Amino acid sequence: MFTVPSSPPLHPPHLRRRRRRLLLSMAAPIFLLFHPNATHVHARGLIQMPPSRLINRYYLVRAGESEYEKLGVLNTNPVSKTSVDSGLSAEGALQSAKSALELQRMGACDGGCWIWPSITQRSYQAAEIIASLNGVDRSRIVPEYSFLDARGLGAFEGKSLDSIAEVYKSDKISPNNKPPAFGDGTPNESVADVFVRVTQLMSILETQYFGDTIIIVSPDSDNLTILQAGLTGLDLRRHMDLSFGPGEVRLVDPKSIPTYKQPASAVYKCANPPKCT
Repeated sequence: MFTVPSSPPLHPPHLRRRRRRLLLSMAAPIFLLFHPNATHVHARGLIQMPPSRLINRYYLVRAGESEYEKLGVLNTNPVSKTSVDSGLSAEGALQSAKSALELQRMGACDGGCWIWPSITQRSYQAAEIIASLNGVDRSRIVPEYSFLDARGLGAFEGKSLDSIAEVYKSDKISPNNKPPAFGDGTPNESVADVFVRVTQLMSILETQYFGDTIIIVSPDSDNLTILQAGLTGLDLRRHMDLSFGPGEVRLVDPKSIPTYKQPASAVYKCANPPKCT
């Protein structure tokens, strides 16, 4: 009589676990063959501020003076960011050349570097100057289209540069305070809004590159001060204490902030930016 063969006996749980571990150990070398940096994958992606570490080395650069700044006027509407008037003034070009020489002195691109400027005219022009004087191929200039836009100042658009003091007075109260809205479509961004943008930028850079040097070129100071405050855990309400002058260059050190602008006490340290109390 034909008999149906019985099913093989199930392996005990401890044998099934051992088999699973064996299969995983066999698959791991194949995975690493195609992903040489796979051992670091778990640490990459959306970063938390302040980060426990950074995979890449970063330099922060503010572009030189723009034609609008030369006239003493605030201009933050992204609609005009690629216009000639948003480009470098003669003084701004000189300041950007000094930035390039400072980066050269610091050895920023000695082993190669990537330059990430805002697509804003003055930032991209500054990036080209930096690349030229540091022997960096233009293919290594990567234009950034939105995360590095100048902070939108709403109703302060077109006003005197000195009026930025009113914005900072509001920033000191809360990082969530926005400048008044404006009818021409200029964004009115809070510190927290900019913080989201620059955190997204850093997450992209930390994912896209590994062990590289990246030079971030911003059209304004606020992008850089808010980014540096986030990286160092400084209370975002005090980001203006880290103000960048036109053409200023700064190496990112997540463990410290410039001593010449450090608050007198630790009261302004923020463990969980942008939620600071």
